[in-house]
Amino acid sequence: MDQPPDIDAYTQVETVLKVEFAGVHPAATVTRCIEAAHHGAMEVTGYAYPSLVERIARKHLQVLAVVAGERE
Repeated sequence: MDQPPDIDAYTQVETVLKVEFAGVHPAATVTRCIEAAHHGAMEVTGYAYPSLVERIARKHLQVLAVVAGERE
């Protein structure tokens, strides 16, 4: 059976995305997107590898940035 990913792996994902989206989204938004991505991955696939969570969260954050840009 696969070992669950180390919590440090998710911390690294959060750090990478907070840096990438600094000036676009508050840190709390990044955290919420990571949590939502983790939950969604678990619901759909039954696992939430950090690389998968990162890809899903990045897409969420990109979509939110587009929506915010359209409101301006």
